[in-house]
Amino acid sequence: MDAQAYGSKNDRRQSEIQHDLPRLLDRAARGAGMDRAQWQIQRKGDEQLAVRPLDGTEPRLADDYIRHVVAELREYNAQRVPEARMRLRAVIHQGLVELAENGFAGSAVVATARLLSAHQLYDAMAAHPDADLVLLLSDDVFRSTVAGGHTTLSTSDFTHVTVRVKEYEATAWLRVPALGAAARAAHEPGAAETGTPAAPVPGEPAADRSGAAAAGAAGGTTGPGVAHAYRADRINVTNVTGSVDARGAVFGFGSTGG
Repeated sequence: MDAQAYGSKNDRRQSEIQHDLPRLLDRAARGAGMDRAQWQIQRKGDEQLAVRPLDGTEPRLADDYIRHVVAELREYNAQRVPEARMRLRAVIHQGLVELAENGFAGSAVVATARLLSAHQLYDAMAAHPDADLVLLLSDDVFRSTVAGGHTTLSTSDFTHVTVRVKEYEATAWLRVPALGAAARAAHEPGAAETGTPAAPVPGEPAADRSGAAAAGAAGGTTGPGVAHAYRADRINVTNVTGSVDARGAVFGFGSTGG
């Protein structure tokens, strides 16, 4: 995660962002049934890099967790003048990571940093000034979660882009969650490259779960009694009365007869 336009803020506003950002992300994680206390987090002013084990809950990062971050940002910004809004660029990637003397090491960490610097994220921010967050998934994460059918998201919710930063070049998938659809960057030089989202690949294996994941917006383990995985096609309708512990749940709403 990285806060947009942080450097243009005055000292007091920068201090406020550094105070509020981790608390906002903590609330979002709790809302999604995750515990950020279980993550390894590298803090850098307006930016956070979180590392967590691959444990089968990866689809919830791009789905539940990001949804709660967007909701927290909406509530936070609603109480502030436009100049004091917090807007975030978010990236999710996965791969092997080593804990080093001064942070994290590994090609997955470098790739995450390059994705977070992609001009497509900045272009989407400029093209959608009302959006509080823009999201970029690495191709590996996109195919093993969204294209694999393990989230409530559709491949059509994302725009295919090619990220080129320094020596790094890779396919990624862009989304502006507040729009409920694929991002459309400004039609100007340097704007995001768009394409037809890839359809799910039948029989394609899920990503290797044996290592650790580097993620600009990553999740952790859940508390006792909370399911660790779900599929979007496994939907049950349940009528409940009284108090319910719904941490980690996904709710759908519809009208009678349709």
